[in-house]
Amino acid sequence: MKIIPAIDIIGGKCVRLSKGDYETKKVYNENPAEVAKEFEDHGIRYLHLVDLDGAKSRHIVNQKVLEKIARTTNLQIDFGGGLKTLEDIETAFSSGASQITIGSIAVQDPEFCFQLIEKFGPEKIILGADCDRRKIKTSGWLEESQLDVIDFILQYQEKGIANVICTDIAKDGMLEGPSTQLYEDILNRTSAQLTASGGISCMEDVYKMKEIGCSGTIIGKAIYEGKIRLDELRDFMEIWI
Repeated sequence: MKIIPAIDIIGGKCVRLSKGDYETKKVYNENPAEVAKEFEDHGIRYLHLVDLDGAKSRHIVNQKVLEKIARTTNLQIDFGGGLKTLEDIETAFSSGASQITIGSIAVQDPEFCFQLIEKFGPEKIILGADCDRRKIKTSGWLEESQLDVIDFILQYQEKGIANVICTDIAKDGMLEGPSTQLYEDILNRTSAQLTASGGISCMEDVYKMKEIGCSGTIIGKAIYEGKIRLDELRDFMEIWI
């Protein structure tokens, strides 16, 4: 199982939100590249980088942060937030993203996303299935759809998408544990390579995600608040990866 720390960006700074609420913003570091390098120094190989400014404004904003992290580390970066046009997506790849995460646009314009899958290949695209009470939310989690999370995943599976990040918004940033039942349902009803996101609060949660069969786990606030130490993650990876 991949261990994937998250860096969320507002104003070029490393922040975390609670339940996606921009009013709860807490700045943890003004130099995201410094944070990313520390992750790499502890054996981390992957990074989930989210342009929260981009998600809100609906176009890529913090590509310079992506460029710097890609230039100064060897992390495999999946990048999301505000990727609405082919130009933005090409900017993300040219700035150093290994993969992009499509979320809102995958709901709002599936035909465009199907074209992206054909153009770049399904291995370069991750489906971001961000949900609240199992209904997909979009536009930086500010807008709710009536689309069921599993139906959403199955729709894109038919087009070749294998990699899915599912965030239960009610759990995100709350340090109350992940939505294990939701992830088990997704794993049982789809063939997704599922990365669990939201609510990871301790190493027991990480082990639980591995136990149920997740392909990856995204960890954010638990690292920044000291609930999970980077050396604990390094030890986990030495055993299981």
